Amino acid sequence: MKPGKTTHTFAALLSSVSSLFAHGAVTKAEPTKVKLSKKSEKKSDESRVGVDSLTFAPVRLRSAPPSPGEPYPWRCQIVTTIFWIGEKPSENNPVPNLSSSWDKEWSKSYGGLDDPNPARRQDYTPVKFTPRQNPFYCALPYNDKAATGHRPEASHVIPWFKDAYQGPAVSVCKDRWIAIRKGNKVVYAQWEDAGPFRTDHWQYVFGNERPKPNLNKGAGLDVSPAVRDYLGLNETDVTDWQFVDFKDVPRGPWSKLGENNTFVINDRNEQRAVARAKAGGGAPGDSATE
Repeated sequence: MKPGKTTHTFAALLSSVSSLFAHGAVTKAEPTKVKLSKKSEKKSDESRVGVDSLTFAPVRLRSAPPSPGEPYPWRCQIVTTIFWIGEKPSENNPVPNLSSSWDKEWSKSYGGLDDPNPARRQDYTPVKFTPRQNPFYCALPYNDKAATGHRPEASHVIPWFKDAYQGPAVSVCKDRWIAIRKGNKVVYAQWEDAGPFRTDHWQYVFGNERPKPNLNKGAGLDVSPAVRDYLGLNETDVTDWQFVDFKDVPRGPWSKLGENNTFVINDRNEQRAVARAKAGGGAPGDSATE
């Protein structure tokens, strides 16, 4: 899902310039990119989506995490397409999904091809191997990383930037949890790549804009086969999504697998803490070992 380079629009340029002044220092921003989609020019009889008629109430641009009890806003009626790790290149998408915006060896990190064929999947995973990363993943059209450091607007527009910052080399977007809703079903997934098509559209991802028009009916969200299967999505569909803090993510099939999965990481840390406590010796209930 490595997009090709294109020129900034005048509006995007003004936005980047204003961000540079806000920082008080000149930082080279990553150029605008366009993702070459697997489904870009496909002519089929798939379910028609009335993209032109999709609208939603504007939401205010957040510059800080929501107040306690106040959820992140839902982005409603977003055209949603399916993508997968290891997806092979095609005529309309010469770049395979072997790497992501934040992982040059994404397919290797995952463990192989996340085969989307339902006949070769079971329990939301490919039958040939157990994924080493969360099979519930997604992509949104923004990459916070630049050639060096972060994009100039990142610290202003990403609500959790300050809390999540781990230095200039680390993305604060990768592995972030989002909720995706279709009808009365909600699934939870981790943000693992930038796209579809664009990697610079913070005004949509964090603000009140709609996704930009593109060859995939204005798609603004890519989801994995596991997300597709849980929600029962078509190849091109419409969903709602919102960011969620990890504390608000319930357990489910999305909490079981993956070295990048917050649930798995926390469970392992708890197991290690228990093992260390036991190795410390002493009888159960001994205050010296608690």
